[in-house]
Amino acid sequence: MSSQPILKMEGISKSFPGVQALNNVQLEVMPGEILGLLGENGAGKSTLMKILSGVYKKDSGQIMLDGKEIDVRNPHQAQMLGVTIIYQELNLMPNLTVAENVFIGREPNRFSFVNWQQLHQQTQQLTDHLGINLSPTARVSNLSVAERQMVEIAKALSIKARVIIMDEPTSALTENEVQHLFATMRELKAQGLGIIFISHRMEEVFEVCDRITVLRDGEYVGTVQAKESNPEEIIRMMVGRGISEYFGHGEGSSGAVVLEVRDLNRVGSVENPNKKVLSNISFQVRRGEIVGLAGLVGAGRTELARSVFGVDPRDSGSIWIDGQQVQIHGPRDAIRLGIGMVPEDRKLQALFLAMSVEENASMAAMGSLSRFGFIQRNMQREIVGKYVKDLSIRLARYEQPVLDLSGGNQQKVVIARWLALKPKILIMDEPTRGIDVGAKAEVHGLMRKLAAQGVAVLMISSELPEVLAMSDRVLVMHEGEIVGDLTRAEATPERAMRLMTGDTVWESGKVS
Repeated sequence: MSSQPILKMEGISKSFPGVQALNNVQLEVMPGEILGLLGENGAGKSTLMKILSGVYKKDSGQIMLDGKEIDVRNPHQAQMLGVTIIYQELNLMPNLTVAENVFIGREPNRFSFVNWQQLHQQTQQLTDHLGINLSPTARVSNLSVAERQMVEIAKALSIKARVIIMDEPTSALTENEVQHLFATMRELKAQGLGIIFISHRMEEVFEVCDRITVLRDGEYVGTVQAKESNPEEIIRMMVGRGISEYFGHGEGSSGAVVLEVRDLNRVGSVENPNKKVLSNISFQVRRGEIVGLAGLVGAGRTELARSVFGVDPRDSGSIWIDGQQVQIHGPRDAIRLGIGMVPEDRKLQALFLAMSVEENASMAAMGSLSRFGFIQRNMQREIVGKYVKDLSIRLARYEQPVLDLSGGNQQKVVIARWLALKPKILIMDEPTRGIDVGAKAEVHGLMRKLAAQGVAVLMISSELPEVLAMSDRVLVMHEGEIVGDLTRAEATPERAMRLMTGDTVWESGKVS
């Protein structure tokens, strides 16, 4: 690796009205290096990267690329200089082909007409170079998320990028797709490119990064060698507290059975109408208990949650609440019976992004807030204000569009919506996905507080350490079945993973 940085940012400061977003921040990327950039939501990562990619203009500081100072005025200029960013929400045009997306605005032409043969050849060379099997003529709307990310990387290579910023690139990928992405990143690293990798998944950062730079409250905290550091050190740098507070610990006390599912079955999905999605699912959740649902992608965890909440139909089986069989034909029935659900994708399934924090947080309670067809604004503000305070939601004003909040604060708004209904059962599907460790700790604390108040919590998480640390019991799913019901003492990582992969059934575990 060269001793001369490919990118150096020094003394970067940026303020917005009433907010000092960055204060004298520094960052350095070497050629052939993958640099992890970590920090809580609001730490300044996005602002720093938007300055680098030309979205924002810095107030002060210096940016050096290959030893020369640059002044990035807009995203197009950043690309021409060799800096490109791949966002979590990919910026591709789904109705165009792979080749058209890769060379958009830079298509090879002849006599003012696009040279399609050359366009497809150049795209094929890029995809071959990346080791991916993608047709240049494939429509992007037909590609998987992982394949679309490869199109973004091919686009970056087509403009001869020197620095590639990857913002949460693994958030919607399977484990196999993540490993393929990492292999591609290592290949780009071997070619001498600099990569800035932003992720909330600590294990991925340590797997793929050479060094890690940490920001906190808009300021530079430090940079460490990944192989010489550990998650405990990084978390302390990020939030000022240790890993034991990251997940929390302790076991709650549970009461009577509040939710029981008996012999639930569901056949058919959009992809495969004949596939058995859920098979003979039976389990119980007690009052004041946190029950975790563990399983690999495709195990049926989200499908189970959606069936209990009434989003998806079930073919057979029954649901019991407080010992009484109930009929749930849709979410309205579930809500009426005291069930709330924080869905997997807050932006697509939970939030009205253009609407205010106040409107989003009070949406589920509108029935109780209305009188003669009019919303009682004072009552609405009182309820929302209580949960903004209780959940420590950081916002400028109640009328602020929820789109402007950080991921962690958006998640808290979704949770606030259900707390306003005072549910007896709360289903939380990936409640900490895409939020920083500080916000995770706050959500974990809230879950324990709800359990202590007697709420039955059913939690789904793809992070096995989170499931094991937070749950009083763990239900393990494999291919649409519950293959283990483990107590906290029984739920070791090795045992849970064996069940998740279908290796064996934990015979000591009892499926209720």
